[in-house]
Amino acid sequence: MQRATAIVRKVAVRADAIVDTIVLDHAARQAPPESLTGEGGLSLTLALAKAAAFEDGDALRLEDGRLVAIRAAGEPLLEVRAENPARLLRLAWQLGGSHVPAEIAAEVLYVPRSAAELVRGQGCAATPVTRAFKPERAAHDHSQCGHDHHDHGHHAHDHADHDHGHTHAGHDHDHGHDHGHDHGHDHAHTHSHGHDHAHAHDHAQDPAKEHGAHGHVHGPDCKHDH
Repeated sequence: MQRATAIVRKVAVRADAIVDTIVLDHAARQAPPESLTGEGGLSLTLALAKAAAFEDGDALRLEDGRLVAIRAAGEPLLEVRAENPARLLRLAWQLGGSHVPAEIAAEVLYVPRSAAELVRGQGCAATPVTRAFKPERAAHDHSQCGHDHHDHGHHAHDHADHDHGHTHAGHDHDHGHDHGHDHGHDHAHTHSHGHDHAHAHDHAQDPAKEHGAHGHVHGPDCKHDH
């Protein structure tokens, strides 16, 4: 049995490479079965690197390079119209709230016949039809968008010049305060106030008490050069 290893989207399909056509309804295009058979009898199995939905007009590429086209099957639907466009808008809103798929055209909606009760409730006219069903896609399909959705708005910030995870001589280091100096230096530095404090001090302590830990008070008459 042939294996299909890639999906070729509609815009890139070469008509001269198509050797058969597979007809699928909307549900089967969204969740394709593992084995498929074309109208011409060609059977294949899906061997895609990543599961994906098919769109009408796409094609499957076989291992030998040939293509098998995907065509939307006709389905029993309701063609919904209304004299007042606002009624169609309200119906579309109701359908979305009920997670009912709908195909939206300029002045008409196409919906599954199972939605008949919702349609009647909005006072719209519905006519049974059989046609290919190509409903609107979800506003944001997370499985295909390619975005990284981890940690939006709660990311750990990075200071280019130092690491928040380090320890200063056994002291807890609180980055919630204002250092008032450049983060580009090593926090295990020496402060000179006219005398040596050759120790790693605790930035988290109250500034009013900071120098009290040094054994003296810096007042107007302390005679120290700051």
